Amino acid sequence: MKKLSTLLVAATLVVSLAACGNGNNAGSNNGADNQANAGGAADSSKQVTLRMAWWGSQPRHDYTLKVIEMYQKEHPNVKIEPEYANFDDYWKKLAPQAAANELPDIVQMDISYLAQYGQKGQLEDLTPYLGNGIDTTNISENAISGGKLGDKLYGFNIGVNTMNFQYDPALLQKLGVDKPGEDWTWDDYFALASKAKDAGLYFDNGFRPEVFFGYYLRSKGQHLYNAEGTALGYEDDQLFIDFFGPISKLVKDGHTPPPDVKAQIKGLEDDMMVKNKQVGIWQWTNQFVAVQQVANRPLEMAHMPGPGRKEGLYLKPSMYFSVSKNSENKEEAAKFIDFWVNNVEANKLIKGDRGVPVNATVADAIKPTLDPAQVQVFDYVTWAQENSSPMDPPDPIGTAEIIKLFSSLGEQMDFQKLSVEDAAKQFRKEANAILAKNK
Repeated sequence: MKKLSTLLVAATLVVSLAACGNGNNAGSNNGADNQANAGGAADSSKQVTLRMAWWGSQPRHDYTLKVIEMYQKEHPNVKIEPEYANFDDYWKKLAPQAAANELPDIVQMDISYLAQYGQKGQLEDLTPYLGNGIDTTNISENAISGGKLGDKLYGFNIGVNTMNFQYDPALLQKLGVDKPGEDWTWDDYFALASKAKDAGLYFDNGFRPEVFFGYYLRSKGQHLYNAEGTALGYEDDQLFIDFFGPISKLVKDGHTPPPDVKAQIKGLEDDMMVKNKQVGIWQWTNQFVAVQQVANRPLEMAHMPGPGRKEGLYLKPSMYFSVSKNSENKEEAAKFIDFWVNNVEANKLIKGDRGVPVNATVADAIKPTLDPAQVQVFDYVTWAQENSSPMDPPDPIGTAEIIKLFSSLGEQMDFQKLSVEDAAKQFRKEANAILAKNK
């Protein structure tokens, strides 16, 4: 437990982008304890309605609604109206709300979108609420700075996580392998994945390129973006070719699914590993518990391939809670964030699904209540804090466009409509044009 209790201190030394955390209000009276703060300065008899938006799968929706219910019982003057969807639909819905200045009061925010919404003046600066509505007693300043853009705090980190390969050991055994090697390489991965078709399976469903190509670049001493966010951070397109070429071949050969098959996956319930048709998934550790719950069978974790794994791997805020600039109840919204990160009973429901809790005391308190899958996540993140490198700066404005560009080019490569070499050139040209707008 001592090692886990120092998780956030160590993690934030590793991560330049970890975000806010809070103090040690462990009991169900947490909200009442903060009445003297900014959030508590509001008239507790005044009826307040907050809109709260998040993305996720059904298990996340279920426990979030329970946390909301718990909060409302402690704050009977507050009603929270939930708005939730899967990841892709969430951002499609959020964009027009932002354009109309109608964002929900509390917005679950991803690192890829923080700059886009924050620097356009659509999110509230949370700095005035730190220690004054949001208790930050047990969280270091390094953690708090993770949600900053310049001197403004636009996102409050609600958990830390890292990336890995999550798989069904029984399905992997059909390929003649018990588990990936501790120090497996990309060549090992491609060789193993090429066996999937003969076993009547897909190996995985591909990679989110902005995440995993970013990892690959870091493992080579390069970066997806330059430090200023005004251009790509790598110069040699051979890196693009080396990463995406073998992946496209796996799709062509039927070892991983083509785009039309992946398009049918709208959430974890649709995932082919859940349906026993796929060996595993490349994703963030905080997603492990949910996918195992939906799959309803034991799953395992494997490290990222190397070489250069320690240089490539990093701890990051799993996501943030932000408060919209247009909210008329910012203090109340901040109070809910305080409750979310500091209340032990609430976190017994959350169970680290949105990342290992940023409050180390809360993390210590809930670990004995976790099931084996959740303990796996906590332990893996503990391992990662000692086997990773500092995170890159926040994703620049334009990242959402670049993600769409990745998706378009990836689909064309997977359908063999565009060579990897031409995709590398096109990506550089179009991505640099997007990022040049930040100069």
